Amino acid sequence: MPNGIINSIAYDNTGKQIERVELAKSRDFLAANPQAFLWIGLHEPDADTLTLLQNQFDLHELAVEDALRAHQRPKIEAYGTQRFVVVHTAEREGSRIVFGETHLFIGERFIISVRHGPSHSYATMRQRVEARPQQLAHGPSYPLYAVLDFIVDNYVPIVEDFKQTLHQLEADIFLPHYKRGTIKRLYILKRELITLRLASSPMQDIAQELSHATDNLVHPAIRPYFRDIADHCTRINEAIDALNELLSSAIQVNLSLVTVKQNEVVKKLAGWAALLALPTLVTSIYGMNFKFMPELSLPYAYPAVVVLTTLACLKLHSTLRRAGWM
Repeated sequence: MPNGIINSIAYDNTGKQIERVELAKSRDFLAANPQAFLWIGLHEPDADTLTLLQNQFDLHELAVEDALRAHQRPKIEAYGTQRFVVVHTAEREGSRIVFGETHLFIGERFIISVRHGPSHSYATMRQRVEARPQQLAHGPSYPLYAVLDFIVDNYVPIVEDFKQTLHQLEADIFLPHYKRGTIKRLYILKRELITLRLASSPMQDIAQELSHATDNLVHPAIRPYFRDIADHCTRINEAIDALNELLSSAIQVNLSLVTVKQNEVVKKLAGWAALLALPTLVTSIYGMNFKFMPELSLPYAYPAVVVLTTLACLKLHSTLRRAGWM
């Protein structure tokens, strides 16, 4: 049995499931059932499985090569009467956001989804699609919409998580004590946000192109659904851009607050240095081994110098304290 097969199901022109079809018999099945189409789901298939699909559905070798290697940019490409779509998936894994890829081959009578890396299973989405046979009767374009919509919908809770995380980090920024981990978390959040933007932005272009498709791959009744995906992507992209601006501001504010706190420490150190410099200056003068020194001839000169030095230090301390340097 080929590796990576999740589902290979045929549907008739009323949108009802007919049967499961072996990949090696796909061409013969479609020839014997001209009103049916196939929806095939794969997860990280090997080269032999993709070669089998290539032979059964006349897939372009460049698209098959991309689907095997993964690590492709989001895009939509036309190969004759077929389309090849690459989109990036995203999901939360603990405290991190992990990204994967889904590759889609679309023909007039088939749709093939190939998942790579982290992504939610499409099983529940397929069940929802099968519960709407009126739309499924329009052929592969409705499953194509369902897959893309499912991926975009999974972006939304991630953006909401970004908002909550940023709110928590903003509270940490204004804590009395500097936390090194805060700036690190801000940087990681910004990196993940940019990666999500790189995934969602091309999705908008892909949905718009499919909504304006004039060939038979996208049924006219399904084109408005792709416009809906494009609208969702627009809102997500705008939210990401706003969060990105807030993150940049948060990073700058955090760095500014650290600089201010460092300046406060430097001011206090400078104040104490000035306070200690006054008695140091006096004692250094009187510590010189001169013959004619006031305290050598006057009995109260030395205590007077000590008292005056102490008063001068107290006065300087009071002045620096009022200036905020102490």
